[in-house]
Amino acid sequence: MPGVIVDCAIYRGGRRTEGPADFSDALAEARATGDSFLWIGLHEPTEREFDLVTSEFGLHPLAVEDALRAHQRPKLEVYDDSLFLVLKPVEYDDSADSVTAGELMVFVGDSFVVTVRHGSTNPLGTVRERLESNPDVLQHGPTAVMYAVSDAVVDHYLDVADALRVDLDELEAEVFSPAGAVGNTAGRIYTFKRQVLEFRRATGPLGDPMMRLAGTGLPFVHEGSRPFFRDVSDHLTRVNEHVEGLDRLLSDILSAHLAQMGVRQNDDMRKISAWAAMAAVPTMIAGIYGMNFEYMPELGWRWGYPAVLMLMGGAIFGLYRLFRRRGWL
Repeated sequence: MPGVIVDCAIYRGGRRTEGPADFSDALAEARATGDSFLWIGLHEPTEREFDLVTSEFGLHPLAVEDALRAHQRPKLEVYDDSLFLVLKPVEYDDSADSVTAGELMVFVGDSFVVTVRHGSTNPLGTVRERLESNPDVLQHGPTAVMYAVSDAVVDHYLDVADALRVDLDELEAEVFSPAGAVGNTAGRIYTFKRQVLEFRRATGPLGDPMMRLAGTGLPFVHEGSRPFFRDVSDHLTRVNEHVEGLDRLLSDILSAHLAQMGVRQNDDMRKISAWAAMAAVPTMIAGIYGMNFEYMPELGWRWGYPAVLMLMGGAIFGLYRLFRRRGWL
């Protein structure tokens, strides 16, 4: 499966060693030595391509089904021959204001680690390089790989949360600027809220698996790894607090924006009403004098026409001063 297997290596004493090209033979060699483990990385395998891995590593069919279909919530499942951890690494595109979540499944057994990745988000390349440069951590076996992968994913959550906060601050400044928001601001706020929700779907459910890994009683987990998983859990708690804060702030910004829109509409309606009132007075006077009656006041008066015009102008000016004083104009 050259297009599916991203990397395959045996690690002995924390160091990468050359092993058989066939991963079945490599797994047998790792189990035979006792102090080694095999780490195989796969990218979007099909069911047929994953069948050999399933049979050789003895993976549970339910976990295999989840790994192939993807679209899973972050979770930790314990089976007889392995642990199954689901993570959702995320990427934030600042230019498009969009959060993209991939999926990463980690199988951990007695002498093996199998990682299955879906999507373009790939934290594993840097994780493998970092672990291979730190044999003291890698010598703790498959648990070290699970910790390093979880730590890389959660640390990147913090970066995404910081980037979202920066963009949210810019959106907040735009909404509350003296010039007011421009364009479909409510739509932008709602879209941003959807991205935060997508981020929350990746971070929220992961809290329980990290707490379980930091506890006791799980098979295939090295006892010395508990403080490390506790550290990952603490970082994840910070991320979830950031996400909660972002979501609350977005709701407040949306409410404030809608309130601003209501105030602006009221101001516009008052201005329209004021101008309509000022237009109504001369219209009424002109309407009266436009009636075809024979006997009307001042019809025969020489200054009647200028007097009516002055009456109209005076009424308009008086109303204008009144509305200005009350803040309607």
